[in-house]
Parts: sequence; C-alpha cells; structure tokens
Amino acid sequence: MKALACLAGATAMAAALASPALAQQEIAAGANATGISNVNEQMKDVEDAVQDDFDRSSDPSRFGNPDRVQGLFGSVALSYIGRTGNSENQDFTLSGRLSYNQAPFSQSIGILLEYGEDNNGDTDTEKTYVIYEGLYDINDRFYGFALGRLSTDALADDPISLDDGDTFADLDGRLERDAYFGIGPGYRIIMTDTMAWRVQAAVGIRYTKTVNVIDPVAEVLETDSETGVGYLLSSRFYYRVNENFFLTNDTDYLTSDSNDTATNELGLNFKMTDSFATRISYKTEYVSDRAIRTDNTLGVSLVYGF
Repeated sequence: MKALACLAGATAMAAALASPALAQQEIAAGANATGISNVNEQMKDVEDAVQDDFDRSSDPSRFGNPDRVQGLFGSVALSYIGRTGNSENQDFTLSGRLSYNQAPFSQSIGILLEYGEDNNGDTDTEKTYVIYEGLYDINDRFYGFALGRLSTDALADDPISLDDGDTFADLDGRLERDAYFGIGPGYRIIMTDTMAWRVQAAVGIRYTKTVNVIDPVAEVLETDSETGVGYLLSSRFYYRVNENFFLTNDTDYLTSDSNDTATNELGLNFKMTDSFATRISYKTEYVSDRAIRTDNTLGVSLVYGF
C-alpha cells in the first residue's frame, strides 16, 4: 500500500511536469477570408503534437495500477471534408473506442476508418485499423495482458495511392494486411516515488500480406502472405532526478518470421518554471527488412504559458 501511495505521488509529479495549458483562441470575424483561420489551424496542429509528446511521458500506466473508471464507456468521432471548385475531392475518417473496466480487469477495443477520393473521383485512401487491449491485475506487481492489432490497406498494390514523385517500384514492401495478437505476463520490478520500471512479454500470432513488385517497368506485382509466431518484449522505465526533471525510456521489440521490429525512445522532461516545460526525446526505430534498417528521430518540445 505504501508503494501505491508513492506511485500516486510519482504520477502527480509527472502530470505537474507536463506542459502548461495551451491557450485557446476564439476565431475572429473575417478570419476565414483573410487566411487567419488557416494559420490558426496550423498553430493548433503544432500545439496538439507538443501536448501528445508530453502525454507519452505522463502515461499513468507507467507508474502502477492507475485508478480506472468502472463500467462501460466509449466515444465516437467522425470527420468529413468535401471540396469543390479548384479541387474536387473528399476525405472521411471515423474513430471509435469502447472500454469496459471492472475491478482488476480492464479492456478496450478501438477502430479507425480512413477513406479519401482524389480530384478525378478515384478512391486513393481506404484503410482500416482495429486495436484491442486487455489487462488483469493479479496483484500490485504482477499482471496478465492481451493485445491485438489489425491494419488493412485496400490500395496498397494500387499506384493511385502513391504520393507525388513516387514510382511503381515504391509499391514494393507495402502491407495490405498486418495483424498481431498476443498474450503474456507483465511485472512491475520497481515501484517507488522516484523510480518505476515494468517489463512484459507476449507470444502470439502475426499475419502479414505484402506487396512484391516483380517488374517495375512492366508494372507486374504479386502479394505474399505469411503467418507465424510473433514474440514481443517491452520495457517502461521512469526515473525522477529531482522535482524539476525526470526521464523515461520505452523499449519494444517484436520478432516474427516476417521481420524484426524494435523501437527505443528516451525522453528527458524538464520543468523550468511553473509556466515553462521542455521535453527532449530521441527515438530509434529498427525494421530488419528495410533497405535502410534504422531511423533516428530527435524531438524537442517546449511550451511557455502565461
């Protein structure tokens, strides 16, 4: 129980180190015609990206058994944009999540649909994503979990979905189907007010259907399907140096017959003042079957509120 109290303090500290509240701006009359609305939307995109960056470090699940809303709840969001005039196209997205929590057991399922048409009226985007997460707390430290993901791209083998400047050869390696479902145990190794570390492992089934370009000149391709066992290892680490600085390190490794995928993200989070917060992150992503296997991303997020 003392450990849980310490973890509550750690969670509160993490939230305190998150970015200050971003100001909300009401759009003035005439903003659309003068282009102010467009700039404001771009500013909001930046603010949302920064907030998401901070939220990754203050994830309450990192620190133990967070208090969860009990019962059944969910949400649905829909967006449609249709354009006429100089551009004739449309985009549609639908997102929904349903969750159910009861005592030590929690689970959620989410779905995302993306559909779009280009200026010729041809479908250039048709993607579906489904995710599932389930967790059962056996005690304060030990838990079991299940997770699953399915993504489909109906146009993965269609040149119409290529970006400007891409060629037919760029279809090679694209995934029409990518699915994984696994179950396994998790354990919270360290649970104090200054340090938290949990690890988990899963074994499951991974299915992929990949586009294989045979002849880019004659535009000949085929699709290859593969089903195999997939093994997942994950680590979530948090360490508070002092009241104004903490670091996190998140590591995930998935191996299967299809490929090996590994990611590691180190985050340094600073609270300069009550109104100034900074996060510096360095993410490395490794995929074994890419031409350039490793991608590295340096991110810097700063927020000053007054």
